[in-house]
Parts: sequence; C-alpha cells; structure tokens
Amino acid sequence: MAESYAHPDVLVTTQWVSEHLEDPNVRIVEVDYDPASNYLQGHIPGSVIFDWKKDMNDPVTRDILSKEQLEGLMKRSGISPETSIILYGDFNNWFAAYAFWDLKYYKVENVRLMDGGRKKWLIEDRPLSKEVPAYAPKEYRIGGPDIKVRIYREGVRASIGKKGSVLVDVRGPKEFSGEITAPPEYPDEQSQRGGHIPGAKNIPWGQAVNDADGTFKGRAELENLYHSKGVDRDKAVITYCRIGERSSHSWFVLKYLLGYPDVRNYDGSWTEWGNSVMLPIER
Repeated sequence: MAESYAHPDVLVTTQWVSEHLEDPNVRIVEVDYDPASNYLQGHIPGSVIFDWKKDMNDPVTRDILSKEQLEGLMKRSGISPETSIILYGDFNNWFAAYAFWDLKYYKVENVRLMDGGRKKWLIEDRPLSKEVPAYAPKEYRIGGPDIKVRIYREGVRASIGKKGSVLVDVRGPKEFSGEITAPPEYPDEQSQRGGHIPGAKNIPWGQAVNDADGTFKGRAELENLYHSKGVDRDKAVITYCRIGERSSHSWFVLKYLLGYPDVRNYDGSWTEWGNSVMLPIER
C-alpha cells in the first residue's frame, strides 16, 4: 500500500525495522510524552529515546528546540547525517510525527516513520528491551530552518476568510465545538476558551489511521477524507490541534502521503489561540 502514497519513502514497516535492528546505519528512535510509562517499560531493542517534553521543546521558551539543541540531541544519540533515522511512538505516532515535523523544519532529510508506531509493534508481539543503549557520539550540523512547514499566530489570523486558504482543526469534535477544552487523554491541560478558529474544518487526526493497528489508511481513502471537507491540494493548508503534535500527524498525511504542495503546521495551536487576548473563536 505504501507504494501508492506520494512519498512512500517516508514510511517503513514493523517488519523492515525488525530486519534492521542490528544495522549500524539505522538509528531507531522512540518519541514519548511519558517515557516512564512507555520506553522504560520496554522498547524496540537498540532504540534511543527522544523525550517530547525535554528533548523536542525549548525548556525556557514556548518553542521548538533550537538548532544547537537538536545538534546536541543528535550527537548523544549517535546520529550522523548518514544515519537513517526511524521514528516511532505511542498514540499512533502523535509525538513521532511531531519529531518528524521538527526535524524537517531543520531540513533533516534521512528520517522516516515506522507505520503503526508502538501500537503495531506490541500487537505483533515483537521483541522489547529495557536496556537503554549508549552509542558513540556523532557530529551533526543542522541546516534550515524551512519556514514553509511552519506558521505562526499572525499568519493564521491573516489566513481567516481567505479564499485560497483552509484551516484544518484535527482535534476531536467535542474540542472543536468547545464542549471540552482538552483531549480525554490529558483532561487537566486546559485553555481559557473552548471552540475553534473561525472557518476551520474539523477533520480529527484519527480518521487518517486504521483503528486495528494504527497504520495509515490507503491513499484513495485519505484523498476522499480531505476532499469531501473541501481541503483540496490547490489551497494553502494550515493544520492545528492543541499543542501541535496531532496536527503534525495530519500535516505528515497531507504533505507526504498525499503530496499537497503547501501545508503548514501551526504548532502554537489551541493552547496559544484559545488563551490569547483579542483573537476570534467560533463554537
């Protein structure tokens, strides 16, 4: 099925990963919001951990990690420009997709997702390890940024009502309507206001994956999903959620699996928009 995607090379299967566990040119990376509940309980043998809160975000500013921070992360993970980076994680690759987007912002080319993520690996009863590996440090000079994959609050505001733009809110229907202000997985992480950015289309991220194993649906089904909601490839598409991780997942689908030419992730998302003064919302 991967061959039908616009960029099939951005995905690998669990079987491919299983066959490359000992490959010195491959670095498998688990990306977790809560490593203590996932990675430390058992992970793909030889995989390193990217802690979403500590490694993928700046600890002081509300921003993604800096170029220098990413270089340090690559170095201590034993990743060089020649290394094939394979990302996977929990929640059907929410945070792995965020890491993929993060790396693409800094123009890292040799990176892919394991289709189905941690969920599929566990379903297939593949081997797990609690051993935390250590690799020899490697030098990695980061490029970028690629400003075409990211958009900020004012850019989103300017897009509202524009004929050639479309906003895709990938949160659940109750978040979109304003009935709740945080996803059920993280009910304590609230915003001041519930609702959505005016004019946004609600296409929950989970509609892009198969319930059984978390793998991505086929291209034809994905094309129909977005086209039926008026999200066409000739428009400038902006994805958002609450903190930017679920919207990275939908950004990945639109940009890499469907080949949409202009897709940007608004990683400020609802935690910024819903808490900002003088920004409009709809319910």
